[in-house]
Amino acid sequence: MSENPQFEVTDDRMSSFHWTAIGICVVLNMLDGFDILVMAFTANSVSAEWQLSASQLGLLLSAGLLGMALGALLLAPWGDRIGRRKLVISCLVIATVGMILAGFAQDEVQLGLVRVLTGFGVGGLLSCTNVLASEYASPRWRGLAVSLQTTGFTIGATIGGLAAVVMIDNWGWRSVFFVGATLSLLSLILVIWRLPESIEFLITKGGAGALDRINALARRMGQQPLATLPARQSVSDAPTRGRFLALLSQPYRRATLTLWILFLIMLFTYYFVTSWSPKLLVQAGMSQNSGLTGGVLLNIGGVIGTLLFGFLSARFSVARVLAAATLFAAILLTVFPATLSTMWVALLAGLLMGLCISGCIAGLLATAALVYPTATRATGVGSAIGIGRAGAILSPLIVGRLIDAGWTSTELYIAAGTLMLVAVAAALTLRIGQQPPATGPTATSDPDHHSVPANP
Repeated sequence: MSENPQFEVTDDRMSSFHWTAIGICVVLNMLDGFDILVMAFTANSVSAEWQLSASQLGLLLSAGLLGMALGALLLAPWGDRIGRRKLVISCLVIATVGMILAGFAQDEVQLGLVRVLTGFGVGGLLSCTNVLASEYASPRWRGLAVSLQTTGFTIGATIGGLAAVVMIDNWGWRSVFFVGATLSLLSLILVIWRLPESIEFLITKGGAGALDRINALARRMGQQPLATLPARQSVSDAPTRGRFLALLSQPYRRATLTLWILFLIMLFTYYFVTSWSPKLLVQAGMSQNSGLTGGVLLNIGGVIGTLLFGFLSARFSVARVLAAATLFAAILLTVFPATLSTMWVALLAGLLMGLCISGCIAGLLATAALVYPTATRATGVGSAIGIGRAGAILSPLIVGRLIDAGWTSTELYIAAGTLMLVAVAAALTLRIGQQPPATGPTATSDPDHHSVPANP
């Protein structure tokens, strides 16, 4: 066995084992994209069958987002206590049960309740897959790994939307939920079979059997097993409330509050753009098809943006790429109304807008994973996502009220651009790497000078 109790990390040590773990996180995020947006896919059919009003349908559409916020806040901290893998399995079980029950719902109340349940599982799952993708990536490729798994959400939503059209036409809207439940069950089997626990969590957690589990993973990666556990300061047995309060203690308070503000603004803006842009394009004089095309291009831009962020973050500081993407998003939002007079210019601007905003969200997820130590990482990322979901829930409601109050599309986009300028200022205050480094011989530095535990 190795006498040196550490796993060395270099930029070229990403093996097939690591990419497999990250690939599973991408698949899980694709499933999340399908599960959480399935209500949007089936909205017209559900509304027609039960004769729902617009307000009732709106509540159904918000139910999943509410569940996601609760799941990110309440379930994510358990990833620091019982492990990332166990939490992923638990969340998949919750999401699967929620999808099955949704297929059997008999009225809007039952469907709304089970949509909250499904979102609850998805919210915890999203937080944990982001952390796992970060912890199984080497420092150089961490931004790309998080971006890839973030892209999975958009890809899953896009594929799910296309498949839902076929399923509803042939078997009715309930079939979409049953197919989602089947995919969740298959993902559960895949996770049990192939998804490893985080090495960083096992080192921090310690306890009986931790060394054996770490060495079993080391053998799968073709590395020498360890003679003893690396010396690490472990706080993962602290109560969930204690870990949450630790996010607001020195030296994490400033970074935590900044991340919360950024997630609130980003998700508020994202859901404003994706929810209202097609409608506002039509109101500006474009055809219905052109408005729908604009919505599709926003999603395509989102996929490109998350991947582009990943590649850029492999060459430059994650914090700098995030600030640049936020600034470009603010500029595009502000000038977008001026492009509406020419269709191809407006569609191109929409593509770039989706690219920048989704790149910002990928950047925030990567940044959040870098800010916190292993013992509180799932709690920190989950709290940021949960706080941000409040912006996602409020965005459609606030924008709808503003439209009813007479706001024009130009005023709305300029307001969103101004809000993003606030995000630029907040992003520039982030100082990744000023937290105290991890103790023990397993610490190594990433390209942003942040001390992180060594990955195998």
